[in-house]
Amino acid sequence: MADPQRPGDADTVRLLARADELLGRLESLPGPTAQAALEAVRVLTEVYGEALARVVEAAGPAFAGRLADDELLGHLLVLHGLHPEPVERRVARAVEGLRPAVRERGGDLQLVGVDGDVATVRLKTGGCPSTAAGTTAAVRDTVLALAPELSDVRQAPDEDRRSAFVPLDTVRVRPAAAGSPA
Repeated sequence: MADPQRPGDADTVRLLARADELLGRLESLPGPTAQAALEAVRVLTEVYGEALARVVEAAGPAFAGRLADDELLGHLLVLHGLHPEPVERRVARAVEGLRPAVRERGGDLQLVGVDGDVATVRLKTGGCPSTAAGTTAAVRDTVLALAPELSDVRQAPDEDRRSAFVPLDTVRVRPAAAGSPA
């Protein structure tokens, strides 16, 4: 049973959005007071990060994995570089979790790879373009939820499409045959 004093997931999302808004306002303010407030937030974040690191260390791998499965705690573990699962594995897990739903709709989804802070997926969709756009957005949102340290999720080009583009420098003009008009 949930503790009535603790915020639920929707409340937590609102709190995080409010914190982002307030930090944005602080960052835009000039002067030493705003700079001191931002420095206080940075120091508190480091202190709480060290406390979280100690909890993860004391908890051991199995419990740390359970902590990482919680969306909010998972984000905090990523923020402090403590997440026990590598980003590539979390992205692969997100893609594998989405693949059945994409296949039900006549498409397919594969992880191409993670390079730096960008994941690349190959997404084939069936149906109308609006469905494809919705599926693309759902894939992006799901991957970024499990790997918030990524900056983007890109779609790899469809291997089945063959380009009709021919570079101009590969086209050669044939010399006119003798006696034919130029």
